Amino acid sequence: MNGVDVPCAEIVELVTDYFEGALPAEKTRLFEEHLAACGKCGRYVEQIRATSEALGTVSDETLSDDAWTELRNAFRGLGRRSGS
Repeated sequence: MNGVDVPCAEIVELVTDYFEGALPAEKTRLFEEHLAACGKCGRYVEQIRATSEALGTVSDETLSDDAWTELRNAFRGLGRRSGS
C-alpha cells in the first residue's frame, strides 16, 4: 500500500495524531506520501498547522466550567453528525 491509496477522510482523522507524533512509522509514511500526492490534503494539513500555531495551547486550568461544557457538547454533536 502507498499513500495514494489512503482515503482523504482518513488523513483528516489522523492529522492530530500526526502532529503529536503519535502515529506508528508505517502510518506516518503513508500520511506523508498522501500529502505529497494530494494538494487538497496538503493545504488542509497546513491550514490546521497554521491555526494550531496561531492559537497556541490552552491549559485545563484556564477553561471555565462553561467552556468545558460547550466543548464536550460540540464534540458529542460531531459524532452524531458524522453517523457515529
